[in-house]
Amino acid sequence: MKRRLLFLLLLMSLVTVNARAIELKVSTAALERTLKAQLFASPDGRYYLKGDAKSACYVYVDQPSVLFKDDRVVVHVHTHSRLGAGVFGKCVGVGFGTESDVSVIPNAEGESIGFRDARIDTLTGNKELDFLLVPFLSRKLPANMKLNAAELIRTSLAKSKDSTGYTLSLDTLKVHSMVVEKDVLTIDLDGSLHVD
Repeated sequence: MKRRLLFLLLLMSLVTVNARAIELKVSTAALERTLKAQLFASPDGRYYLKGDAKSACYVYVDQPSVLFKDDRVVVHVHTHSRLGAGVFGKCVGVGFGTESDVSVIPNAEGESIGFRDARIDTLTGNKELDFLLVPFLSRKLPANMKLNAAELIRTSLAKSKDSTGYTLSLDTLKVHSMVVEKDVLTIDLDGSLHVD
């Protein structure tokens, strides 16, 4: 009973001020999971740029990995392709297995953690393959790494009554700034909680 009372008093002290500064730290693993869930959610973990799993000729990316370098978030993907013409269910052409990197700068977008200034650091060198990869790496991939911080916190608080005895809810949240600091993405935000 005393622990619950102390917990309630702590929460009340946090909630009494309408908006408080909060620092949220996001790991590369969290960004990787977001990217896999939003782009690479197929059973085989692939994102097809051309064709599909049944196509004789295809281009797909898989195995995304995220790392932090300087002030940027770097995404590395493996590219697999079979380029040519489909003849009797077989692709007559050339196969490539290459790797590509794109880096982005974190960007505050209201309640969300977004990314801007996509810079392609490594391409395949094959004109046809790079023609398909450039829009994916520079637009599609950064857009699908976007996280709604308010939604994540609200989801986490949804079962608060079961674990604490109190219903906690997030009223407001605003992301102010983000910076890459060695092995984490540090996000400064303001928000307010409600306790019932």
